[in-house]
Amino acid sequence: MDDFERAIMLIYNSAGGSAESNLLLQAIEFCERLKAGPPPTVLRLCLDRLHRSPLVPVQFWCLQSLHDVIRLSYSALDDLPLLRASLLSLFSDRLFPSSSPPFLKNKLAQALAALIRLEYPSPWPSPFLHLLSLLPSPAAVDMFSRLLTALDDDLISQDYHLSSDDVAAATRVKDAMRLQCVPQIAHAWFDIVSLYRSSDPALAAATLDAMRRYIVWIDISLVANDAFLPLLFDLILSHNTPEPLRASSAGCVLAVVSKRMEPHSKLNLLRSLQLNRVLAESELVQKLPALVIGYASEALDCYKRLGSQNEGSSSAMELLEEALPTVFYVMQTCEELDAGNVVELLSDYISTMKMPSQKQIVYVGQMLEVIRGQICYDPTFRDNLDVRDKIGKEQEEQMAEHRKDLFLLFRSVCRVAPDVTQLFIRNLIASALFSSDMTVEEVEAALTLFYRLGETVSEDGMKTGSGLLREMVPLLLSAKFSCHSHRSVALVYLETITRYLKFVQENGQYIPNVLAAFLDERGVHHPNLNVSRRASYLFMRAVKLLKPKLVPFVDTILQSLQDALVQYTSSDWTSKDLKYSGFEDGSHAFEAIGLLIGVEEISPEKQSEYLAALLKPLYGQVEMLLIDAKAEGLEESSPKVMSSQQIIVALNALSKRGNSLMYTEPVSVILVFDCWLKNLTPSDKYERTVTASRPSIGLMFKQTLDILLQILVTFPNIKPLRNKVTSYLHRMVEILGTMVLPYLPMALNQLLVDSEPKDMVDFLVLINQVICKFGTSLESMLEEIFPTIASRVFLIPASEPLPSGHGINTEEIRELQELQRISYAFIHVMVTHDLSSVLLAPNSRGYLDAIMQLLLLTSCSHKDLLVRKMCVQIFVKLIKDWCSNDAGEEKVPGFRGFIINKFAPSCCLYSVLDKSFDFRDANTLILFGEIILAQKVMYEKFGDDFIAYFISNGLLAAQCPQDSAEQYYQHLQGNDNKAFKSFYQSLIENLRQQQNGSLVFR
Repeated sequence: MDDFERAIMLIYNSAGGSAESNLLLQAIEFCERLKAGPPPTVLRLCLDRLHRSPLVPVQFWCLQSLHDVIRLSYSALDDLPLLRASLLSLFSDRLFPSSSPPFLKNKLAQALAALIRLEYPSPWPSPFLHLLSLLPSPAAVDMFSRLLTALDDDLISQDYHLSSDDVAAATRVKDAMRLQCVPQIAHAWFDIVSLYRSSDPALAAATLDAMRRYIVWIDISLVANDAFLPLLFDLILSHNTPEPLRASSAGCVLAVVSKRMEPHSKLNLLRSLQLNRVLAESELVQKLPALVIGYASEALDCYKRLGSQNEGSSSAMELLEEALPTVFYVMQTCEELDAGNVVELLSDYISTMKMPSQKQIVYVGQMLEVIRGQICYDPTFRDNLDVRDKIGKEQEEQMAEHRKDLFLLFRSVCRVAPDVTQLFIRNLIASALFSSDMTVEEVEAALTLFYRLGETVSEDGMKTGSGLLREMVPLLLSAKFSCHSHRSVALVYLETITRYLKFVQENGQYIPNVLAAFLDERGVHHPNLNVSRRASYLFMRAVKLLKPKLVPFVDTILQSLQDALVQYTSSDWTSKDLKYSGFEDGSHAFEAIGLLIGVEEISPEKQSEYLAALLKPLYGQVEMLLIDAKAEGLEESSPKVMSSQQIIVALNALSKRGNSLMYTEPVSVILVFDCWLKNLTPSDKYERTVTASRPSIGLMFKQTLDILLQILVTFPNIKPLRNKVTSYLHRMVEILGTMVLPYLPMALNQLLVDSEPKDMVDFLVLINQVICKFGTSLESMLEEIFPTIASRVFLIPASEPLPSGHGINTEEIRELQELQRISYAFIHVMVTHDLSSVLLAPNSRGYLDAIMQLLLLTSCSHKDLLVRKMCVQIFVKLIKDWCSNDAGEEKVPGFRGFIINKFAPSCCLYSVLDKSFDFRDANTLILFGEIILAQKVMYEKFGDDFIAYFISNGLLAAQCPQDSAEQYYQHLQGNDNKAFKSFYQSLIENLRQQQNGSLVFR
């Protein structure tokens, strides 16, 4: 063994970790250096060692290097005859031993295939003829099959090669093979399979696997003939055929079936195959599902291409329908079947039906049974799905993906044969109720199909109970399945009831059944926490739809929910199951009650009675918490603190639908229009109701607010509590109206204590709502808290980008960006609600200059164009508020000059001249419209002072021609804002072309 072989063996053996690292690196470097040498040298080295070395790693390295040299350095090779002869000799007189590993033989085949790609048929016309002459010796057959496979993989197959060079090379090789040797190769395939089917079935199977790849482009008569097809079917049907050989034979028949051809020819071919010989063998088709599906798909394709009126189409449909029972059988019994292909086939078949025949109706029923079987969960994971652990979640996700196409097929079946579908599902539900044989998985599948059926029923059909729905829905409402305790069954049962609520809305006699389903152990009182919480949410949706008809049952509902409500506010929310409950935490039960007791059919007195019964225990619990906090000093993680959060959530949910409690008319376009005519908002109408016709309800919410605000004082640093109280404040502003004003100073000041950026965002959202609601009546309150707000918000520099990169907390940056945006909205809301005087208050005046500079910079350069628009609108409103039409004493000293000298040129000219100001963008055009309006307002307020400065120090300084500046003045004086906007945009675009990027405006 010389250094060359030792180096390769060292690299090979290093996979076991036995080599020293330095020695291994030297070996790798040595081999890489050899491979990087002149291609002719590498070629001779590899050919020499292939003939002399018995070491498999050395032989593989040489073959790999040869393959690379042929592919990458062919033009540099100078002894091509030697290369051809040497490779052929390795295929013939110097064959690798039969014990050689397959990867070595495959690499030799790849090297020869690479050379054929480049040289066949010219300058090397003979490789196939030479190799055919070596057959049918077993070693030669093996290598020939490997060569054909490698040639298909690396060149011929259109599945992988899409470049024009690949297509040209593949076409050249295939055309030459058709003319020279394809018939001989086909005869060789037949002889090899006939010879070795018994003595060496693996070799016969390998031959057929290679043949299958070539059927797609060779003359079909070379295979689909009176000699080859009987041989293939004999191999398929014989009980003595080994399974690999049977599968290879079926693969060739499938390739024949799938061969592209004119539909009449294809139909004749399908008839000639007499595949019913295979379809009749149930054990056999389980082993060959791809052949069954492929045959049926081709028959359907023939039908579609021939057209329903063509005389041959009926024959194609007969072939298809002859195969359909077998298709259904393999779909139900073959676990490894690709369901996607079958679903596509069945969907296409359904699409051909207009008025299903009696025979087709039978097939539709079988199809529904297939769908039902396919959507069933694996019973192995029954317990995982019940507790929904990690495995259960994965199973749900996989099944959701698996069901997508099946549900599309189901919709198509419903559309074509709705009566058959309804009967099928009715029978499934009845079996689930009255038979103990159905499993959890089968009941879940039946209910899921019932749920999906609802997607295909029209609204009128849903209300009237079209077809069998009038029988099915009542059956469902009263159903109690033996496996109802399982989470998956209980959930889909409740979802299905919810889907059919419109039927109940029109058929009120079933309301008791609906209430029982939601409120007994099937729903809210289900032992599984996920089910009971989902039931609360779905019950809330049911109340929304049915609430006028639920009035007679209010007492029953409240009594049924009482323990669930108590449990919600008294549970240990520090436990893992409850702590991460998310959206469906059970609070929707309170929202449902708020909806229910607010309907107009319930008298105000009764509403107050119901609400008091709910509110008093809740704020009683909060009072006890506050007492305990003073005595014990409770922390954020305390179970009592966690429970108090849920109490606030419950109160918020109860008030979230406060519109139901506060007024007796549904929110509608008419109400909004009516309120607009009266200069009211819908919430103003709720407020009038609570303060007038139902004052007792308002007092109860007011009392609750009084208690909850004490939480802000007692727990100033517990953010979850603060957030929930803030959310409740939002609701009370809308519900209580002016009754909430006395509470705002303390609430707002307390919310500013130890507030971080995220807290300030929540605070400003609240204050913006309050300003929009109460306007100028908040002036003194805002003057008091504005300095604190300004010190927290407007000291964030907008002139510099927020930090980014490694080590930066992106969540903190996002919060700061959000705070910047909401702070501009805060100023905008103030000035547009006539509260700009707050900025001029003595204790706010110190922040005025910084705020103006920040607004100026933002109006010119902020990346969010809507924020820039907001800032321009702020300036326009301030100009109107603070500036008069004459040049007398200024209300705000220096502001006039700031607007003329800074805002006008920077925002209205330089920022627009920047090429980032894209006039093709819709938001940019909106901003541009505000800038146009700003110039009109400045001209109205400042007159010639503005014009003189803007033209001389703005337009002319930006190299604007004098005549264009004069036209600007004329358009500015005119009354046609649209014409002014169009002119100014044209002016800016012309100035950009003149500047050509030579000036930077900022």
